[in-house]
Amino acid sequence: MTEQQLKDLLADMSLEEKIGQMVQLTANFYGTDMLITGPMGSAKIEPEDMKLCGTILGTSGAAKLKEIQDNAMATQPHHIPMLFMLDVINGFQTIFPIPLAQGCSFEPEIARKGAQIAAKEAAASGLHVTFAPMADLVRDARWGRVMESPGEDPYLNYCFAKAMTEGFQGETPENLKEKGNISACLKHFACYGYPEGGREYDNVELSERTLRQDYLSGYQGAVDGGCRMAMTSFNTLNRVPSTANKWLMRKVLREDLGFDGVLISDYSAVEELIPHGIAEDKREAARLAIEAGVDIDMMSDVYLHYLKELVTSGEVDETLVNEAVLRILKLKNDLGLFENPYKDASEEDEKNLILCDAHRAAAREAASKTFVLLKNENKTLPLSEQEVADVLFAGPYVDTRALCGAWSFPATYDNIKTVQECIQEHIGNACHFMKGCSMFYDKEVIRDYVEEGMTPDEAEASIEQTVQAAKSASKVVLFLGESFRQTGEGASRTCITLPEIQMELLKRVSAVNNNVIVVLFAGRPIEVALIESLAKAVLYVWMPGTEGAVAITDVLFGVKEPTGRLAMSFPNVSSQEPLYYNRFQGGRPRNPGDPKAFCIGYIDTEYRPLHSFGYGLSYTTFSYSPVTVIKRETNTKANEAEAAWVASVMVTNTGDREGTETVQLYIRDVSGSVVRPVRELKGFEKITLKPGESREVSFEIIEPMLRFWRIDMTYGSEPGKFEVYIGGDSTTENKAEFDEV
Repeated sequence: MTEQQLKDLLADMSLEEKIGQMVQLTANFYGTDMLITGPMGSAKIEPEDMKLCGTILGTSGAAKLKEIQDNAMATQPHHIPMLFMLDVINGFQTIFPIPLAQGCSFEPEIARKGAQIAAKEAAASGLHVTFAPMADLVRDARWGRVMESPGEDPYLNYCFAKAMTEGFQGETPENLKEKGNISACLKHFACYGYPEGGREYDNVELSERTLRQDYLSGYQGAVDGGCRMAMTSFNTLNRVPSTANKWLMRKVLREDLGFDGVLISDYSAVEELIPHGIAEDKREAARLAIEAGVDIDMMSDVYLHYLKELVTSGEVDETLVNEAVLRILKLKNDLGLFENPYKDASEEDEKNLILCDAHRAAAREAASKTFVLLKNENKTLPLSEQEVADVLFAGPYVDTRALCGAWSFPATYDNIKTVQECIQEHIGNACHFMKGCSMFYDKEVIRDYVEEGMTPDEAEASIEQTVQAAKSASKVVLFLGESFRQTGEGASRTCITLPEIQMELLKRVSAVNNNVIVVLFAGRPIEVALIESLAKAVLYVWMPGTEGAVAITDVLFGVKEPTGRLAMSFPNVSSQEPLYYNRFQGGRPRNPGDPKAFCIGYIDTEYRPLHSFGYGLSYTTFSYSPVTVIKRETNTKANEAEAAWVASVMVTNTGDREGTETVQLYIRDVSGSVVRPVRELKGFEKITLKPGESREVSFEIIEPMLRFWRIDMTYGSEPGKFEVYIGGDSTTENKAEFDEV
């Protein structure tokens, strides 16, 4: 349809029809089982209400959604097709590593390819919109949803959010209706990832400078990628709930970031304006949300039952409704739904695409690039196939298919291999496997789910059996970690530690065998200092997805290198959180080895991270030459895209095997009109070198890379001294200086 035809359609719609387009219900209202949470659990939705509803959440399947679409269009007065949406976060049924793990790859192309594959599978199953990417900057690992973000760095978040958006949608707006593409939805706007104390749904307090300097970058990446939908966040920002924050939605999101798509609330967030204390009742909640610019009310009856009255009474201008509905109709049109209401829904394509060999291969490749080697004393890893007969493999993750992480709703675990199965396929059955222990002691209730565990007596017997086997093993590989239910929404933790029963297994095994290797599964950084003190090697594999066990086997046996680098800093202890590398130095910085107490830090633990952003080991080693910076003479300073400086290093593989290094560029503005971070990531490049091989890596530095929100809240650079760091992580001291005049 042309834009004029859309406007004509809008003009012919009744107010009730228009409001129906602004309502999203879950699939259970259409005969599909789905858990209902929040205030909507007690809402009354009548059959007449459902006839006008414009979007549906929470189910998939080509045949099912075709039937729902047929029924909906038959009863809708203008036969307007529905939008079908689902949380397709890091894969549909072919599950890729969690987004935080993907950030550790330092390869945005992995996010792009993973999103492309997810879009193809989801589209074949009848879906039109995914609630991804999550572009929230995360700096507190206690918050459960750090697993959905690329990490703690604004620049890295920008790159990954943009790549993932383009993967879902195609690289131009015109690509959206092409086969295999679905609409992306950036979330959660804004600053959902920095709640007080790491507590889910809690308040966020940020200055406008910090908001703009750090937290908007990931959202901007999604907008620059052409994102067609955005979602409001549950939290308050500076005491205003995002869903009622007119300045945040209409000024910052639409005017400043340039977003022009559909704005949807998070699940029941419009109604939750009442318990927030900013709305007295549903009627006021409806007014606040529509005035803030919320186009779709997800899973509440607030718009459905109260928006019409507000418009007819004159309290809400119908122009606001018309603007919202036109944006929704445009999205449906851009997806091609008016010509083809099913879009790509196809039972045949579902069979051919979902979990196909090509998709599995891509997931396997992606997983292997996300693993971070935290420790490898005496080259304990990789394992050799010759020694494996004397190696013991044990732990609760050795024989489980639950490798996908939270939010992997459509995943089918029968199609996932266990680590034990993959190792046996790789080297045969001449090795030893034991469970060691369960995930938890007894029963653990997590987010309303019950995880079965061992009783203390059962645990004692199982651990002791493993200890006896460990005494005669040449090495012990323990597969330990968080349960996937310990991360994700509603999974904030005060102590981000390994479950007690697993630590007991590790302590007792390491007491009888000094060649322990730990493979850690998690959806967030956890405390690993004690774990590393008890192990010769630690490989962090996150929640690796459908092909995770295959990829782990590849890396353990050296078929693949561990090339991941941390996208989020690891604490010494949980109480250090929030923790991030690009902090401020302060007036009393603590220097390494400085015994003075009156400096920034703690008296009972190190104040720096155990492992900082960008950290990761390889099976080989690399050396860096000193940094050189060359100033380029330019004819005009107006050409801001032209490189003013070029910073270079020579990187050499000093080990005995081929390896891949992630070369990272950081810049520090030594002084400014406001305090500047100790350093900021401004570029990265991955290179693969053979033993003894060297390669020069150069980064162009342009003036926009030096800009920040200055004391007068203008955005730009300032003259002065800058330090350029190039190395293997954010703690490198390999630097040079230049002056901007």
